[in-house]
Amino acid sequence: MKYEIKNLDKFRYVEEGAGEPLLLLHGLFGELSNFEGVVDHFKSKYRVIVPIMPLLDMDLINTSVSGLSRFVNRLVETFNLTGIHLLGNSLGGHVALMYILKHPERVRTLILTGSSGLFENGMGDSYPKRGDYEYIKKKSAMTFYDPNLATKELVDEVFEITNNRMKVVKIIALAKSAIRNNLGEELKNIHQPTLLIWGNNDIVTPPFVGEEFKKLIPNSELYFVDKCGHAPMMEVPEEFNKILEVFLEKNRQMSPQTID
Repeated sequence: MKYEIKNLDKFRYVEEGAGEPLLLLHGLFGELSNFEGVVDHFKSKYRVIVPIMPLLDMDLINTSVSGLSRFVNRLVETFNLTGIHLLGNSLGGHVALMYILKHPERVRTLILTGSSGLFENGMGDSYPKRGDYEYIKKKSAMTFYDPNLATKELVDEVFEITNNRMKVVKIIALAKSAIRNNLGEELKNIHQPTLLIWGNNDIVTPPFVGEEFKKLIPNSELYFVDKCGHAPMMEVPEEFNKILEVFLEKNRQMSPQTID
């Protein structure tokens, strides 16, 4: 990530630009660089904040989707954010959903891309195997339509994480938490304008998942992107930013208090 990582209290984050807050939440094996194209594009009009999610740094009791939602709440309160445009990818989308359901008054719009919360096939029927580099390489490539985007650097980072016993325990805890926290019954309570951007070739959260979110979230719109997997903001950044910009511009003047 070419931007400076800042520190405030216990939070580590990138913050660029000024204006209405655009808060970006990465997924389980994600990192700040996943959103570099989004930061580049939107920092001229928005206050873009990308926290490092403490996915594997929390104590085991709090290593859950709910625990991560509480982390986001502490961050929002510390930064005194209101009228948030909240964007989450993969597990970050699931955390965003948990947060908006508990704190709707803080959120202006919701953006989900490859989000869990209804269905997720990240590990299939298995969990990370310590010391199995080829397994990690294969699973990393599943993220993208173009497997070449799973660079050696990316695979090495994931391999290092999954070669640590305690981190693997926490990955399993997060995966089980995501399965337990199926939000199908609660999504009808989200009334903020919601944008769904989905890769047509996503095999982690396949296209039918985006369609189901569209059915269950009342005020939502869904866009599919061709030749794209689980992380559209990385794989097709120009198309992703174009769709997102139209949505944000349409909703940036809306007061959170006036949302029905």
